[in-house]
Amino acid sequence: MNDFKTITPENLENAFRLIGKDWMLITAKGEDENGKQVVNTMTASWGGVGVLWNKPVAFCFIRPQRYTHTLTEQSDHFSLSFFSEEYRSALRLCGTKSGREINKFEATGLTPAMIGDTPYVKQARIVVLCRKLYADTLRADSFLDPALLQNYKDGDFHTVYVAEIEKILVSDDI
Repeated sequence: MNDFKTITPENLENAFRLIGKDWMLITAKGEDENGKQVVNTMTASWGGVGVLWNKPVAFCFIRPQRYTHTLTEQSDHFSLSFFSEEYRSALRLCGTKSGREINKFEATGLTPAMIGDTPYVKQARIVVLCRKLYADTLRADSFLDPALLQNYKDGDFHTVYVAEIEKILVSDDI
């Protein structure tokens, strides 16, 4: 288990590398169809960080058919977790299997944990704790470059979540 120290958003590593190349896990909690509390996670490589509404924010995109989307809709909080290369196979599994069908934590050996109302993954080297501020579904008529619509052949437009960064934790192992 990692021990973490808190850093400011200005001290976060290169977000282009973290999100686009290293990938991240988006982790959310909610209730399953039986009313049981569950935590699920999914791999993502689209998103970013910045400043919006005078707040440090993170934004991510989740397709509506993803189980993590269902849970993210139910909660005000989620996390973004970043890992060392040794967890690449776990990230691959979390990006290709549904949490409706398997328990990704059991399948990968990753461990869910909570800080307040926010779930995260203990083995992460960086954890960004987020509070949702805004959500909207992308729409075909809003794309200025029609070539981008090739990403949505099934019409399953992502929901974009903009969230305030409440805290960034960095493993003491770094």
